[in-house]
Amino acid sequence: MLATPVDAKRSSRKIHARATEYLQNYDTDLTDSQRTVREAISKICAKYPDEYWRKLDESKEFPTDLHRSLADNGWLGICMPQEYGGSELGISEAAVMMQTISESGGGMTAASSVHMNIFGLEPVVKFGTAEQKARWLKPLIAGKERACFGVTEPNTGLDTLRLQSQAKKDGDSYLLTGQKIWISTAQNAQKILILVRTTPLSEVTKPSHGLSLFYTDLDPSAVQITEIPKMGRAAVDTNSLFFENWRVPASDLVGRENDGFKTILHGMNAERILIAAEALGLGYAALRRAALYASDRTVFGRPIGMNQGIQHPLAESWMQLEAARLMIYHAARMYDAGYTAGEYANAAKYLAAEAAFQACERAVMTHGGMGYAREYHVERYLREVLIPRIAPVSREMICNYIGERVLGLPKSF
Repeated sequence: MLATPVDAKRSSRKIHARATEYLQNYDTDLTDSQRTVREAISKICAKYPDEYWRKLDESKEFPTDLHRSLADNGWLGICMPQEYGGSELGISEAAVMMQTISESGGGMTAASSVHMNIFGLEPVVKFGTAEQKARWLKPLIAGKERACFGVTEPNTGLDTLRLQSQAKKDGDSYLLTGQKIWISTAQNAQKILILVRTTPLSEVTKPSHGLSLFYTDLDPSAVQITEIPKMGRAAVDTNSLFFENWRVPASDLVGRENDGFKTILHGMNAERILIAAEALGLGYAALRRAALYASDRTVFGRPIGMNQGIQHPLAESWMQLEAARLMIYHAARMYDAGYTAGEYANAAKYLAAEAAFQACERAVMTHGGMGYAREYHVERYLREVLIPRIAPVSREMICNYIGERVLGLPKSF
């Protein structure tokens, strides 16, 4: 059952929210806007319990039901301009939305199915023409189109500035040739936001120059899309793309030619904050199941939750998750206020991913042998929580960023 919001001043409760409640709304530090989002999204997610996500994980079926429910209720455009059907709220509200979706038990599967809608077209919102916004944002917000994001390449990985996919101008079109990897939802997407090089690396003064961003139709007849079998999140496909002389209209160029890296940077801090919120939600889901199981499971004549060997690790995980939560929403407020540096967004992603991983691991161990059984769901959580530890940027690269930009240490790579 969904918890109902309670006025903090009238409540006799001594803690702000019990971790065993399903999507509790009694978080006293949430704004009214965030609390409204939390309540609305929790009602939608209540229709999709853990059993629903377990079945999709086994059948590898894309969660179109959730996607449609969120679209029908107007949530796919939470950060998008109102004139195109969006709500024009901030990353602070979007983070609450994504945390809630993940925390409902849907985890990274549920979050990934709509993730691109939430932050992905920020470059279009910022740099697109009025015609492009009307053409692209309206169907995305209405749920009539799904999009994917193409940056990572097999030979360059995180070294984005040296990506090898190229685009050559040909009349009123560009011809794109290259490869992309780890492209989520490409099997189910009609559109792709893709970064390619329009000026060779040898001809630019800085590696960040010469890249261009396109938002265009993902044409299966021009792009070879191959799904990558993977450890978790089976319901949301992950793919490699191969394309040669793929003709893309020049009208699908976002911003100016050769300024694509600057254009795409606009959404990177938002992405890190939202990924952090999704990891956080998954950590809370795992902790909730672990606490409930530890209270109910009796061994040697007593609930296992009475044993400090069980109780203390779970208590520590709650504290770590809460600390990460405060960092996430601090970073979100700064982003919404116009802060553009990335130390807090990166730190939030790092801390949330680590705290969530530990919570999911401890949830499995709390369940003992049953933690390895699919019916208890925590093994699925553990498989999925590895994603935010790896993507969209590694822990090591975050430490590099903090070391160089915050601590002033020499660049290490």
